[in-house]
Amino acid sequence: MNTNRRQFLTLSAALAAAVGTVSLPLRGAFAQEKIKIGFSQGTMNHPWRIAMVEVNKKFAAENYPDLEIIVTDGNNDAAKQVADVESLLTQGIKVLVISPLTEQALTPVVKDAMAQGIPVLTLDRKVNTEVTCHLGGLNLPLGEGAGKFLIDALPNGGNIIELQGTAGASATNDRHNGFASAIAGNAALKVVAQQNCDYTRDKAVKFMEDMLQRFKPGEIQAVYAHNDEMALGAIQVMEAAGRLEGVKVIGMDGQNTAFQAIKDGKMSACFIYPFCAPEGIQTAYKIAKGETVDKEIVLPTVQVSSDNVDQFLGKGI
Repeated sequence: MNTNRRQFLTLSAALAAAVGTVSLPLRGAFAQEKIKIGFSQGTMNHPWRIAMVEVNKKFAAENYPDLEIIVTDGNNDAAKQVADVESLLTQGIKVLVISPLTEQALTPVVKDAMAQGIPVLTLDRKVNTEVTCHLGGLNLPLGEGAGKFLIDALPNGGNIIELQGTAGASATNDRHNGFASAIAGNAALKVVAQQNCDYTRDKAVKFMEDMLQRFKPGEIQAVYAHNDEMALGAIQVMEAAGRLEGVKVIGMDGQNTAFQAIKDGKMSACFIYPFCAPEGIQTAYKIAKGETVDKEIVLPTVQVSSDNVDQFLGKGI
């Protein structure tokens, strides 16, 4: 090979290497940046909460290729969720989606997000400050529906045990207050014991074990649980003790296991509360794109009992 030919090839290789070196950052510079959505979940300790996150994530993966969702789990600890949100606010998120563990504890950090110009979408539970949008079902009517169901189911009245959710959560307050309001005019129905069981089965099991020691057979006519996990825990305890027969058990959320318990005659009713998916991520995406959304989006709730359970079997969470 002559000298000129060698010099040409050497120069060509050098130019190619130089162009290649330059082109890498250029490709990165012009690549489309993804829209970041921060998703702060208060807890992932039962199926309903997991479904809220996973169904929204799945919908986003299938429909919004330009979206990146950063999910955090508060682990049922309000202080941790506050820290989670504070971290999300430093990561360049376009929208904060939050299902707050408790109302008051999460209010200041949500207020900070809004003050920074970061839109906030609350799912299911509320905070005590203005947000861009709240999306969820109405918990007060849900509690009222449970009370009315027991008025009809127990015409002679009876003693009720109430398994409440997390203390200070807006859903807990509304599910309790709606129920209390509904049965207030019925002197024959009486809540004889109540406990915050944090929407978890294990705490409901422990409390119901104590209640079966406190009350004799025939002294409990109903159990009103603020979610299906606690209702199923109560059923587990009473069935093991041979004391489930004749007791009306009501749950909320819409788990497949609850529907099956109704079909099997172990549970009297379940009130489906939507898990805000995929409506949650659909709304967050609209906000991120600058679209106007309603200040409050109300999702439908449904009562399920032996009359209509067949149409819901296998369709829950």
